[in-house]
Amino acid sequence: MRRTLARAAPVAAAFDCNLAAFGFPFDEGRRREGRSADAPDLRTPLEVAEFVADSTTIGEGGEYFQQLARESRFQFFPFPGAGFPPQLGRVVATTPHPDAGKRTTPLEVARELASGKSQLLVYGLGPRGLPKDVLAASKTHLEITGKGVSLETATALGALPAMLAAHLHHLTPRRPGGDA
Repeated sequence: MRRTLARAAPVAAAFDCNLAAFGFPFDEGRRREGRSADAPDLRTPLEVAEFVADSTTIGEGGEYFQQLARESRFQFFPFPGAGFPPQLGRVVATTPHPDAGKRTTPLEVARELASGKSQLLVYGLGPRGLPKDVLAASKTHLEITGKGVSLETATALGALPAMLAAHLHHLTPRRPGGDA
């Protein structure tokens, strides 16, 4: 869990994304390490980021993750029983096996972003990916390879934002005298 956040944070920082975690058992991890008795609960995004940074060398020792938290670009929530917070944008479930009626593409997601519409890209952790109820509740499914290839979570976490950034580069009008 901590490694995933530590890996996702530099990607989020590099591609101007925000980061949200759902249902992560932060305090369980502290109890396993025997640190819950002397440490306060993890109540704020910065406390979570500092906890992760204290236990990893990934992402410049967690510095990118702490930066996101300081900039209010990291949030965490309990696992959503009735759906994801609507203020985070359109829910896009990432899956190698999208429902045909819910399928979208990275280009379509980038077009939504270019038009100013927020997108909440939801990744599953572990070998089973997203829970079936999350896939069923998501109106949009995204398979990023175009071939149905299942990617390991960290690979997908890096590949999709890079794909979206490349699409956005071509979709977003350039300002005169700006980057080419």
